[in-house]
Amino acid sequence: MVEANIMIVEDEVLFAKDLQDLLESWGYTVPAPVSTGEEAIEKAGELKPDLVLMDIVLKGGMDGIEAADTIRTRFKIPVVYLTAYADDETVQRAKITEPYGYVLKPLEERDLHVTLEIALYMYAKYGVRTKEN
Repeated sequence: MVEANIMIVEDEVLFAKDLQDLLESWGYTVPAPVSTGEEAIEKAGELKPDLVLMDIVLKGGMDGIEAADTIRTRFKIPVVYLTAYADDETVQRAKITEPYGYVLKPLEERDLHVTLEIALYMYAKYGVRTKEN
């Protein structure tokens, strides 16, 4: 397992806390979850996590796709989506942000763990590609 600091962006408080506990049980460092896209951008800039685990539907005026795109381009931090949405429109919008993974809710722990490990490995090896590359 890769030691890593993972930021959770999730507006369902109980789910976010359970997710934080799960990730910490796997050995990851997890700061307090945030619940809006705006807060995610601010905290990503402050904390510089190794990876952001991002819900797509969030409270506030910015969804997770917009926040993820800003975090990736501004801070070069990789994003893995964790969402209940897999309709074509959402997937098309999400994929142009070049995520390192897309995990569907309800959550299968093993799927999430494998996705995080691969995302962290790929980021460490290749870094975040940007649209300009």
